[in-house]
Amino acid sequence: MASAIYPIAKKAFLDGDIDLLAADIRAVLIDTGTYTYNTAHDFYADLTGVVGTESGLFASKTTTGGVFDAADITFTAVTGATAEAIVIFVDTGNPATDRLVAYIDSASSGLPVTPNGGDINVVWNASGIFAL
Repeated sequence: MASAIYPIAKKAFLDGDIDLLAADIRAVLIDTGTYTYNTAHDFYADLTGVVGTESGLFASKTTTGGVFDAADITFTAVTGATAEAIVIFVDTGNPATDRLVAYIDSASSGLPVTPNGGDINVVWNASGIFAL
């Protein structure tokens, strides 16, 4: 599977329902042995195979030239299965309404990664996280 923006997020961008600069954006590590990207998935509650806990809030977000970017993120004290993907989502505080935004499984994101109880730092590509 190549990295992708979830279709429900695309619709929300077009409808003006997601403002990436104003929204609380977070990410989770995903074990693709137990989760498969699906275009029908729209909320965090659809995810399986979450490894560790979610990241902190994305900081220094930008949307220059149709490209979403933010400061690099850290997952703290991660244990569990090997993670082969990252899912970015809008955090509402409720997994039933946390809208999925992007699925990232590119090698340039440092994936896969095997947790060892330490922190996992994600360094986003210099050209940005994703483009619309």
